[in-house]
Amino acid sequence: MPTLHLASGSPRRRELLSQIGVPFSTISASIDETPLPGEAAQAYVLRLALAKAQAGSQHLGAPGVVLGADTAVVLDGHILGKPANEQTAIDTLLALAGREHQVLTAVALFDGQRSEALCVASRVRFRAIDAQEARAYWASGEPADKAGGYAIQGLGAVFVASLEGSYSAVVGLPLCETARMLALFGIACWQ
Repeated sequence: MPTLHLASGSPRRRELLSQIGVPFSTISASIDETPLPGEAAQAYVLRLALAKAQAGSQHLGAPGVVLGADTAVVLDGHILGKPANEQTAIDTLLALAGREHQVLTAVALFDGQRSEALCVASRVRFRAIDAQEARAYWASGEPADKAGGYAIQGLGAVFVASLEGSYSAVVGLPLCETARMLALFGIACWQ
């Protein structure tokens, strides 16, 4: 069975892969994550996921399969990145408050010769949030490194009124779709 390498520093993606019983190692995959001018959100996450998988494969000393992934929170067609500071985080949370947004997670596999990639779209609706709550959430430290400034699997769950789609994709890796893609590369779950 081929060896799987995760091209991500995300502890959430490591936990999700472990959850489905897939052994893997983590490797570095540093890429420029700046959106291209006029690039649609889905094209953006697919491009980054594949770029991470390809960048990670350059660090392999032996054959293997590299998994790259990227998640974006999209509101009104705009990608909401990781908040740079407290004010950005508060502004982002207040923009999401009482509204529905889209979470796109792309996954790509690359074995040095062939690649497969897909994107999973989920819809998340937040309840109303006031500025005091947003500040308190920022003070928790959780939103600082999260796309869209929140973590559905953490303290940010209190803001989520509804979810349509894949919970694991919103966390960072769509498990059902990832398992199907891994099977195409000869990697089984529940090992």
